[in-house]
Amino acid sequence: MLSVIICTYNREKYIGNLLESIAKNTLKKSEYEILLIDNNCTDNTESVCQRFANQHPDICFRYLHEQEQGLSAARNKGIREAKGDILVYVDDDALVDEWYLETFADFFNNNPNICAAGGPIIPLYETQEPKWMTHYTKELLCGYLYFGDKETMFPRGRYPGGGNAAYRSEVFQKIGFFNTELGRKGNSLMGAEEKDIFDKMQTFGMQFYYLPQAILHHIIPQKKLEQDYFDRLTLQIGQSERKRTLAISKMKYLKRLFSECIKWGGTLVLATWYTMCLTPQKGWKLILFRYNVSKGLLGKE
Repeated sequence: MLSVIICTYNREKYIGNLLESIAKNTLKKSEYEILLIDNNCTDNTESVCQRFANQHPDICFRYLHEQEQGLSAARNKGIREAKGDILVYVDDDALVDEWYLETFADFFNNNPNICAAGGPIIPLYETQEPKWMTHYTKELLCGYLYFGDKETMFPRGRYPGGGNAAYRSEVFQKIGFFNTELGRKGNSLMGAEEKDIFDKMQTFGMQFYYLPQAILHHIIPQKKLEQDYFDRLTLQIGQSERKRTLAISKMKYLKRLFSECIKWGGTLVLATWYTMCLTPQKGWKLILFRYNVSKGLLGKE
């Protein structure tokens, strides 16, 4: 059985459409449940969800509250409450294709030794993609993830996006839950909780796969394309990595600083190439991204 876990904070605009996209899935409704974790919403999320539950009595839908603020705390609530042996985390500002759940169900049934999987994350812009967007900034701002149309292990150093990831429940019994010191909290843009989980999984020798048919469409509003959001997000990526690596060891943090130096080299090469291609705005955005991440890594505000 699959437990679809949706952690939400004030997303009444999107949550109804997401739930409807899940309800249209081809997987038998008796083979999954939906857990909606309300992380202290102050909008009309609950009434939207209640309307969905009334309209779909054939779906096992549970509306739960998590008072500890933070995405990691809400995700942990889902782990504790889930009845399924496969936990599928779906972002609250997204839509899924009709074969989404069946893709995960079939994969885990056919691959009993694989512990986790994830699929493509495709941006769905409410406005339009800005001219400065590149593959790299798209991954940063939109969670963009695509590794082709073939089922395969994730490339080394890569892992499923947190808003489109499925785990066997036993994973968390072995490695522990999401670190509540990491991840979004209210309007904070801290992250790294998924990276923390997948790093731990790798130390246990657990494998995770990319499933091209498990497609999630991530809705991108205009505010996520504005400079203030970009600066806050990139700074807090660095701050999250600082917190995550120092919690492991000082050596882990120093290694992360070293890798940041290498990434600076790659950033400057790419920025030069974009400038030579007469799109300097793309290169400048990458430099600004790297600058903000580095500043956060060094503990600066």
